[in-house]
Amino acid sequence: MTMPGRWLASPWRRSVLAVVAGALPMAAFPAPSLWWFALVALVPWILLARAAPTGRRALYDGWCGGFGFVLAVHHWLLPNLHVFTFVIAALLGALWAPWGWLVRRFLAGTPSAGRITAALLVLPAGWLAVELVRSWQGLGGPWGMLGASQWQVAPALRLASLGGVWLLSFLLVLVNVAVAVLVAVREARVPAVAGLVATAAAGSAAWMWSPRPEVQSHARVAIVQPGIVDDGTGSADRRFDREERLTRQLAGQDVDLIVWGESSVGYDLGDRPDLARRITALSRETQAPILVNVDARRSDRPGIYKSSVLTGPEGLIGERYDKMRLVPFGEYIPARSLLGWATSVGEAAGEDRRRGTAQVVMDAGDGLRIGPMVCFESAFPDMSGHLARDGADLLVAQSATSTFQRSWAPAQHASLAALRAAESGRSMVHATLTGVSAVHGPQGQRIGDWIGTDASAARVYEVPLADGVTPYVRFGDWPVYGALLVLAAFAVSEGTRVTRRPRNAPGRPVPPARTTRGSPARPGR
Repeated sequence: MTMPGRWLASPWRRSVLAVVAGALPMAAFPAPSLWWFALVALVPWILLARAAPTGRRALYDGWCGGFGFVLAVHHWLLPNLHVFTFVIAALLGALWAPWGWLVRRFLAGTPSAGRITAALLVLPAGWLAVELVRSWQGLGGPWGMLGASQWQVAPALRLASLGGVWLLSFLLVLVNVAVAVLVAVREARVPAVAGLVATAAAGSAAWMWSPRPEVQSHARVAIVQPGIVDDGTGSADRRFDREERLTRQLAGQDVDLIVWGESSVGYDLGDRPDLARRITALSRETQAPILVNVDARRSDRPGIYKSSVLTGPEGLIGERYDKMRLVPFGEYIPARSLLGWATSVGEAAGEDRRRGTAQVVMDAGDGLRIGPMVCFESAFPDMSGHLARDGADLLVAQSATSTFQRSWAPAQHASLAALRAAESGRSMVHATLTGVSAVHGPQGQRIGDWIGTDASAARVYEVPLADGVTPYVRFGDWPVYGALLVLAAFAVSEGTRVTRRPRNAPGRPVPPARTTRGSPARPGR
């Protein structure tokens, strides 16, 4: 046994190394934003699982790597959820255990060209299956999907318009698998290189021939970011006063829409008609509708809601939007009867927020139709796609990440706007209370400067408005369906291989011979 082999023989050392290997892709996400690192970040994890001595150990390598990945992309939760962050990472990390087994199944030893070719399809498909499961809102949603690390890469954003963030994740895993083969299996380099060349060719073809959103007009959209307001008694009133002062600065600037962040109004406007009148007066003064977000117990029905409300010079405009997908533990506790103890070890929700029932497209006047989303709803590709199909000209996400102000979370959240814009072919405004606020155009490109976490400002953006729908909006999550078909084909192939294995094939135990009395024969007797 070689020195590395002896060192890895310890299950604990191997597990720690798997956790570290799984955490490496975090460097590709904001704030570091080393997007190129995503092309090789999975290689150490793949090499470790490939060299697992048994299938069971490969399962553990997958689980430990998944634990490291989830913990890394959610590390900013630690000051708030404390030890429960590790519980979440351990539960979600288990989703990668079968992926670790798949890595060993296809890449162990000296795999044939056929196995390498299959690995270039099955391993990315397995990764997408994991992302699909953990994208369920009850498991935390699609935060930290591998493809989201490419938010600032123009060719990748073009691919997102074809197959969404799912296609980016698939291709990134494919590249990592090919690189791992190039590093570890000299005899199988030809199919690995072929896979890389095919990926580059497909990406280049998509860059050349995929349709581009056609810009029809522009809208002047203002973001009002009040900045940090001290917590405590009267904080909601102080925040509203600051938002009011900042909004008044927009008078005379020919603005088409003004957007405030999530929880920008801390009282239900039915209970506080004075606040409703002040917002209406601001709309008259600026000659622009104002989209606010109310976080309060509603006066017309029981429970606390987070609602996007549009106000014009004459008062409320159209239907309000109630947030549909809530943040687990932050806004509600799943299975509260079992997990309610989380409130005693961190800042979990003391009372569950209520959910909305449908998405809403609002008419902001002058032909501008906006599709609001709230907070981490901007992480869900299907929600922005749904709004684009329903006729929204502009996507708007209202967010508040002040709880995680000094972490990587604000930048990571803002970067999602680039993906949603590119996928849908619609510009997207990401407006927050305390930063990072951002605007991205219909190809995912950045419009103007971000408003950082140290700013209290009102800023106007010239936002391009595009027409038509992207292939991703038209055809939906086709990379996911393709991945599931690949996995189904693999499962059928494995089942067929097992059932057709000869009874006395190598590796299958041979039943002992029996004597005339029916007892197993014993050597030497």
